[in-house]
Amino acid sequence: MLDYWLLGLAMMLIVEGMIPFVSPELWRETFRKLLTLKDGQLRFVGMTAMLSGIILLYWIK
Repeated sequence: MLDYWLLGLAMMLIVEGMIPFVSPELWRETFRKLLTLKDGQLRFVGMTAMLSGIILLYWIK
């Protein structure tokens, strides 16, 4: 079970690291835009990401 968690963490780190590696200026601009969002908008983005991950997990099984 721990192997799956570590595999998931490793894959997340790879995907999260791709944008700053490939295009650091795009990454900076994205964070500048995120800073201007209101709390409710950020929560919606976070909730959407979590639900997408849950759906993907169930789809994989």
